[in-house]
Amino acid sequence: MSSAEAVATTDAPEPACRNKSISPRPIPVIGVVSPDEEIQGIFKPMDLNRIITLLEENDKDDLEEKQLKYVKKLVQCYQNGLPLRDLAQIFKILNLCAEKIEKQPRFTESAFGILKLCGLPFLKKKLSDETTYAEDTANSIALLGELMKIPNSELRIQICKCIVDFYHAEPPKKHIPGYQQASSSYKIKMAEVGELAKTMVQSVILLENQLVEKLWVLKVLQHLSTSEVNCTIMVKAQAASRICAHLNDPDPSGQLLFRSSEILWNLLEKSSKEEIIQQLSNLECLLALKEVFKNLFMRGYSHYDRQLRNDILVITTIIAQNPAAPMIECGFTRDLILFATFNEVKSQNPMVKGLKLSNSYEDFELKKLLFNIIVILCKDLTTVQLLIDGKVILALFTYVKKPEKLKIIEWSAAQYEELQLHAIATLSSVAPLLIEEYMSCQGNARVLAFLEWCEHEDSFFSHGNSFHGTGGRGNKFAQMRYTLRLLRAMVYLEDETVNMDLCEKGIIQQLIGIFKNMISKPDEKVEAIALEIQSDILLILSGLCEHHSQRKEIFGTKGVDIVLQVMKTDPKKLQSGLGYNVLLFSTLDSIWCCILGCYSSEDYFLEKEGIFLLLDVLSLNQKKFCNLILGIMVEFCDNPKTSAHVNAWRGKKDQTAASLLIKLWRKEEKELGVKRDKYGKIIDTKKPLFTSFQEEQKIMPLPANCPSIAVMDVAENIRAKIYAVLGKLDFENLPGLSAEDFITLCIIHRYLDFKIGEIWNEVCEEIKLEKLRLVTSDKKSLESITAASENIGKMVASLQTEMIESQARQDVQKEQKVYAKIQATHKQRKLANKSWEDFLARTSNAKTLKKAKRFQEKAIESSKYTERPQNAILHRTVIKGLNTTVSSGRVVTVESTPARLLGGPLADTDIALKTLPICGGALQRVKAIKTLNEPKKSIPT
Repeated sequence: MSSAEAVATTDAPEPACRNKSISPRPIPVIGVVSPDEEIQGIFKPMDLNRIITLLEENDKDDLEEKQLKYVKKLVQCYQNGLPLRDLAQIFKILNLCAEKIEKQPRFTESAFGILKLCGLPFLKKKLSDETTYAEDTANSIALLGELMKIPNSELRIQICKCIVDFYHAEPPKKHIPGYQQASSSYKIKMAEVGELAKTMVQSVILLENQLVEKLWVLKVLQHLSTSEVNCTIMVKAQAASRICAHLNDPDPSGQLLFRSSEILWNLLEKSSKEEIIQQLSNLECLLALKEVFKNLFMRGYSHYDRQLRNDILVITTIIAQNPAAPMIECGFTRDLILFATFNEVKSQNPMVKGLKLSNSYEDFELKKLLFNIIVILCKDLTTVQLLIDGKVILALFTYVKKPEKLKIIEWSAAQYEELQLHAIATLSSVAPLLIEEYMSCQGNARVLAFLEWCEHEDSFFSHGNSFHGTGGRGNKFAQMRYTLRLLRAMVYLEDETVNMDLCEKGIIQQLIGIFKNMISKPDEKVEAIALEIQSDILLILSGLCEHHSQRKEIFGTKGVDIVLQVMKTDPKKLQSGLGYNVLLFSTLDSIWCCILGCYSSEDYFLEKEGIFLLLDVLSLNQKKFCNLILGIMVEFCDNPKTSAHVNAWRGKKDQTAASLLIKLWRKEEKELGVKRDKYGKIIDTKKPLFTSFQEEQKIMPLPANCPSIAVMDVAENIRAKIYAVLGKLDFENLPGLSAEDFITLCIIHRYLDFKIGEIWNEVCEEIKLEKLRLVTSDKKSLESITAASENIGKMVASLQTEMIESQARQDVQKEQKVYAKIQATHKQRKLANKSWEDFLARTSNAKTLKKAKRFQEKAIESSKYTERPQNAILHRTVIKGLNTTVSSGRVVTVESTPARLLGGPLADTDIALKTLPICGGALQRVKAIKTLNEPKKSIPT
């Protein structure tokens, strides 16, 4: 950064302290106004209007001396700063003096004196002066740009110095009581308002042959371009093209190129980049940039020259993004390709003969910038022949190899690694355009050999300290990542020569092996990079195997195993943001391309429960996967073994595959805005499948080869795929469906009929719009077709109504059964309570009564914490508690339970059987009581 720039970035110094003899007083909010007449009249002696009138007179002999005298007094009076209130009049005096310079050169000194005062901070009497006199100030500063038109070199230079002082002005030499210094940025803001930058850009044209003045103007524009407002003004004044066209003008000092490049940088950063590119995309500007770059590349040896060279190359790279830029026409493209490859491919071109890049930071950055601009240039297909002539593919392939330790290279190990990665990334863009050159350089063999080195463990440890080396520190993941990107770009060309050569060299087995190794050795530190590598491997395999059954057989069971491994990934990881979503997409794509169509792979996939895994992912209910999974399911269902696997699958809450698919249908229709009632029944029998989008769209006559809205709807949602899967599973034998599912299934079953009806309705509407008259037979046929379509809708709606009514009847019957059970339980409870009361009434022993009451309390207490009916608790109490009672101090055994308690019509109910698991029905009356000393009597049955 130059000293001028450094100064420009600093604020103006703070105003000097007050005179110590004057006691400090607080600054009022409105402004500093002193009642002292002497202070108030400090600028009073100058009558500015009289000076203006005097300068406008021309008919007196001694007038010039008098005019100069008064202007000199004015300069002396305002030597500590210009008050904002007097600014308009002072600048008018300056303008009058400047106009007189050409005929009366003595006024040059007067103009200089006033311009020097303009370099000092402006003074305000009140805080509101900056706002009050803003318009006068802006107009006054704008006048400086207009004065550049006066053909006086000294005046122009002084104006430029004055403007530069805006950005690093000195404080007043003496503090003036009653006045304050205007804010340091005030002049800069007023320069923006007055559009000073516009007139300064226009003055560049006037100074084409005056180098000194031109350099001063560029210095001014360099300062002005630090503001976004000024940059916008300069762009409108065509500053970019005007400055760039003269980059190569003679300048022994070197300032012209430096300042011009700085201005162009500021314009690109702070204004519309598109507009700047458009201004620079002409032959004149590009020729100037080309010559400057060549001179700096071939003859620039200093640190400063190399920096400037790289800046020019970056500006050129930005311009090259515009396809309309005449890069080839001006010869710049050919030179850039030569400079990018001369180190790797020997050239006899005199421009690079004897040239050599060092390992300095600037030359290292230059090499990367040259790789980068090749990527941009190759987007223009007219560049292809120049890339062939420059042997770009061969030059880039010199980096696709294991680093040679014994070879002396100009780059450090870290630099070479970064250039290697950058070269492989560049190949991914260039190689697909130059297939013949790629194959002639044995590209596939080189890439696969390098990929093999990436997989093997050796003493190499990458630095991973660049953009391309992210995640590659201490491993070879960065090299593997960009090599696979190159392979993916080549495979996706679908060039059979390239793909066949790759398969013959064993790429399928090699990639499967790499994938298995990565899965077996997970590393959380580089998880995101590893997932990207795995995704690229699957995409490459998909591109190679699609439409080729032999390659699918090579993919085989080993390939199916890696696919199944990915399918078993924890669903929670899909939300991690690391790339599991992309990997799953790649996996689904590989199922479609590498497994489907190969019967042995399909059977193996089914044996390993692959369909279960697909349905598990489908049940996650993530819309982004549904379409692809359903497409795979449609294809898999052609295999007769698939339906058994699909029907055997069970999800959460024992959900079946059919129920899951029907649920997805309902969700899809809800999102599409299809009209259904609260039971899922068809509302509009004429348009049973219509979405809200179809309702909004107006039918328009279309050519025969254009799909209509109804046809496009088939491809834009998953309903057609759900219909196809359920159709292949047999609509009549779907397990695990609820009543709601059956109601929806009626619609799905007739999806194709409804869709055909939609298309015929569109035909009718188009005929009406085109005002065509059908012959009688065609008209009747069309009416019959539309009526039949509507009848199908009515039939389905009627069937749905019957289902709904039948379900309602079943619900009523279930309610009645439950109610009857509740009544029976209530009746049994009453009988149990009565039996208990009878038992207590027959018992005369006090201890027995006390024991029985305690049992009763426990039974009632237990009934508070259990869902069992109270009569069941009483049964348990009687059997377990009262079978052994205390009578006359002896333990007795109840031979049987009274029939009043358990006999009667409820003896064989569910509750009774669960409570008393005794064969032969209820027990009979109590016949006898025996003591423990007596032999036990048999229980009558």
